[in-house]
Amino acid sequence: MKQREGRLQGANNASIYFQCWEPEHAVRAVFVLAHGAAEHSGRYDIFGNHFAARGYTVAALDHPGHGRSEGTPGHVEHFDDYIETLHNFQQQLCSDYPGVPQILLGHSMGGLIGTLYLLRHQDAFIGCVLSGPAIKTELKPGFLQMLVIRFLSAFFPKTGVLQLDASGVSRDPEEVARYINDPLNYSGKLSARLVAELFQAMENIQTRVAEIKLPLLLLHGGADVMASPEGSRFLDANVSSRDKTLNIYPGLYHEIFNEPEREQVFADILVWCEGLLGKQAH
Repeated sequence: MKQREGRLQGANNASIYFQCWEPEHAVRAVFVLAHGAAEHSGRYDIFGNHFAARGYTVAALDHPGHGRSEGTPGHVEHFDDYIETLHNFQQQLCSDYPGVPQILLGHSMGGLIGTLYLLRHQDAFIGCVLSGPAIKTELKPGFLQMLVIRFLSAFFPKTGVLQLDASGVSRDPEEVARYINDPLNYSGKLSARLVAELFQAMENIQTRVAEIKLPLLLLHGGADVMASPEGSRFLDANVSSRDKTLNIYPGLYHEIFNEPEREQVFADILVWCEGLLGKQAH
């Protein structure tokens, strides 16, 4: 396994950090990985090593304002900044791995970014894997709260309004402690603009979901309180993809890659991807 890192230009000319876990020999496919809110690409090291050992490159960026990338932590001006930056990264990967099939992989907010990206560029991928995608959430503020958040977003956009609860990440206390103590994670409140943009993006994908036709693997922890499993069920029921699989893992929390059962989750992803590559070969 080889690991490399680099930088590219994102939206608003921001300097964006990325890293890749690469196999020693021929690359069978590239995972284009979009992480969740307030975290960063380095948290996918176990996933990256696991799949690099099986012939896959895992390429992950730090979104603007996240990890080692430029931007204001916990804030974004426009949700499109994430999508534009992901596009620059995906284009870079086309140059780095010419002719190699790409699979989009999005977790949580990265799943929301990924699904919106598919509305514009699904032809770039042979399939998409979504882990706990933030399509619906129990965390959505009530009507009056949302009015206040939209007001703040317009006039005081960087005001912090929503705190993520790290205890919902995993049932493993060590993983929760690792999350809390990671200096590259953002532990403050998400800004009014980011929260307003986030919920607007959720509404956008819910109205346009039928445009997605790509083979889709939907994975969700059944006890996820950060991004509701209903979001994955909604995608499964409403996308136009003929090839779609929904796995709800009973009892698992939000970060299924960091739960004690992750080996089973990884195995399910591998089987699905092998099937996808098998179809490409025919």
